[in-house]
Amino acid sequence: MKERMKMDLGKQITSGLKMLLLSFLLVGCVFLGGCGEKKQKVYRVGIAFDAEAFVNIADGFKAKMTELGYVEGKNIVYDSQFTNMDPAESQRLVKKLVDDKVDLIFTFPTPVTLVAHAATQGTDIPVVFAYVAIEGSNLVKSVREPGGNITGVRYPGHEMMNKRLEVLIEIAPEVKRVWIGYDKNNPNTAPALKTLRPAASSVGVTLVEVPATTMEELKADLAARAQSANLGLDAMILMPDGFNHSPAGLAMLSEFAAEHKVPLGGSFLYTVKAGAIFGNANNLFKVGELAAPLADKILKGTPAGTIPVVTPEQDLWINYKVAQELGLTVPEGLLSQADEIIR
Repeated sequence: MKERMKMDLGKQITSGLKMLLLSFLLVGCVFLGGCGEKKQKVYRVGIAFDAEAFVNIADGFKAKMTELGYVEGKNIVYDSQFTNMDPAESQRLVKKLVDDKVDLIFTFPTPVTLVAHAATQGTDIPVVFAYVAIEGSNLVKSVREPGGNITGVRYPGHEMMNKRLEVLIEIAPEVKRVWIGYDKNNPNTAPALKTLRPAASSVGVTLVEVPATTMEELKADLAARAQSANLGLDAMILMPDGFNHSPAGLAMLSEFAAEHKVPLGGSFLYTVKAGAIFGNANNLFKVGELAAPLADKILKGTPAGTIPVVTPEQDLWINYKVAQELGLTVPEGLLSQADEIIR
C-alpha cells in the first residue's frame, strides 16, 4: 500500500513538473513572438511626390495595397516625402529614403521619379512610378520590358494632348489660335509639344506658344494681352506641368479665360470645376490603384524591370454650364462619352 502511495506521489510530482515546464515554454513563446510561427515581415515603402494636386495617387495606391493584404502599421510602413516641386528638396528627400534602405520607392509624377531613378542606381531598391512621361525620359527600355529596377504606370501624354485639342475643336470649331503657356524645363513639355504641333497644323490651328521659366513670365504675358486691343488668341489649353496645375497657376489661367470669355481646355476634374469647358485626363485614385499590384509583385520577388508598364484609361469631364455661357454647343456624341457633366 505504501509503495503504491509512493508511486502515485511520484507520478503527481512528475506531472506537476511537466505542467510547470510547459507553462514556462508558453510564456517564452509569448515574449518571443510565438512558437513555431514565422515572424511576419514589415515592409517599408517610401513615397516621394512633388505635386500636391496629385496626392490622390498615393491614396489609391495605399487603398489597393490594403486590399492586397498590406495593412499599414501591421506589415507595411509608409514614409511619405513631399518635395513641393523643388529639385534640391527632391534630391535630399529621395536620398533619405535610399539611405534608410526602404524596400521600395513609389514616386509620382515625372520630375521626382527621374531623381529617384538616378538615386537608386547601384542599389537593390526598386522604383514603382505613377503618372510619369516615359517617352524621351530614358526611364525605361520599353513598355513591355522596362528593365533595370523600375516599372510603373505611365502618363499617356501623347494620346491625351491629341485628344485635348480634338475635343476643344469639336466644341469650339471656330477656334484658330490656341494659347499654350508652359514650363520649358518640365520633362513633360517636350513630348507634349511634339504631339501638339503637328496635330494643330493638321487642323489649321496656330499654337500661340509662351515658354517660361517662372510663373511670373506667364502672368506677364497674360497681363500684356489683357491690355491689348487684340488678345491674340481664341482659346487656351492646359499644358502638363506645375505652372498650369498648381492652385495659383490654374486660378490665373481660369480667371483670364472667364474674364475674356475664351474657352479653356482642361485636364483633371478639378480643372473643369475651376472653369475649363472640359477636361480629359485620368482618375488619379485609379492611377494609384494600378500601381499597387506592380509593387505587390516586386515585394514578392519579381524583378521590377521585368514587369510591363501599365497605361491608364482616359476620363472625360464636361462643364456644360460654362460652355453654354460662352455660347458653345457641346455635341451629343461628346456628352454621351463624358464620365461626368457639370450643369
